[in-house]
Amino acid sequence: MEETSNSIMIVDKESIIQKLTKIFWIFLIGSIIGYGLEMIVGLVQNGHFVSRQGLLFGPFIQVYGVGLVAYYLVISNIKKKSYIKIFFITMLLGGIVEYLFSYLQETWFGTISWDYSNLLFNIHGRTSLLHCLYWGIGGVLFVRFILPLIRNLNEWCKNTNFRFITAFLVLFIAFDIVMSGMAGSRQLERKNNIAANGYIDNFFDEYYPDEKLEQIYSNAKTVN
Repeated sequence: MEETSNSIMIVDKESIIQKLTKIFWIFLIGSIIGYGLEMIVGLVQNGHFVSRQGLLFGPFIQVYGVGLVAYYLVISNIKKKSYIKIFFITMLLGGIVEYLFSYLQETWFGTISWDYSNLLFNIHGRTSLLHCLYWGIGGVLFVRFILPLIRNLNEWCKNTNFRFITAFLVLFIAFDIVMSGMAGSRQLERKNNIAANGYIDNFFDEYYPDEKLEQIYSNAKTVN
């Protein structure tokens, strides 16, 4: 009886690790795809490439990563996956994610990276009907092309080398998010004329001044 209980616990632990690994890779893939899309949009709009990074290090825009994770978590629980149903569900999900990211960015860092106030049917400039339609199209493409690939992760998760790579990337992304958050927080303090207090503040003032952050986050605009 005890052996059966232990084996169940091992299986449950393994399935949890596999699910978390899937979620991480979906986030990573979505963040990179989003960066690529934004670079193309920037090229079309400006005639040259401009930085559209969402984090300090690497080609990541996390709003797309979180959007794809939301797609996966919701779509995985839908039994009958018609493309029309997927379109409307992911259209709503994407709009919610986009709105929340814009709100949190403004609240925490005093900046916004997009403003749709000039578009019809926008919600506080944070999302709009047009961009929700884009999210819906993205949801259909996710189900058609990306979701089948994700199913292969179950086998990859059993590979020791794949697990090592995943662990390394998790640590790197976590470090990237923390550093990006601290740099953004210190930037807001500088804008509010708050003097540096200690080694950490001095570090970000020296290595990540406003000019550097404006180059990295070229889309970010200060909210007055």
